Amino acid sequence: MKNIFKPGDQKSFKRTVLESDCAIFNGELLHRVCSTFALARDFEWSSRLFFLEMKEENEEGVGTMLSIDHKNPAFVGEEILFVATAEKIERNELICSIEAKVGDRIIATGKTGQKMLKKEKLKALFGMEY
Repeated sequence: MKNIFKPGDQKSFKRTVLESDCAIFNGELLHRVCSTFALARDFEWSSRLFFLEMKEENEEGVGTMLSIDHKNPAFVGEEILFVATAEKIERNELICSIEAKVGDRIIATGKTGQKMLKKEKLKALFGMEY
């Protein structure tokens, strides 16, 4: 693993809320706002942006932890800015704090955890090729 980042470094990306990001269970649309599971996907992606630059050819990241605290809704058609801030990088583990905003409105905050593992170890754990 390339040790090229330090606590305080940030990665960000933007995503427009789509209908497919809404909470839909058993074919029923519950709310036309960004769902918890869509936020989870994008929280994980925002912190993975670090690992895309850190990983060696024989390594891959795996999620270890995720927390999300909703603050405000993000409506279909709005653009969310996700900012991941590296809090701790220790050995092969990265902990990030995440903030999601639409303009000045905070949509959600939380944390992610990831570990960098050798692909061979993941193959043994998951029984699949990389």
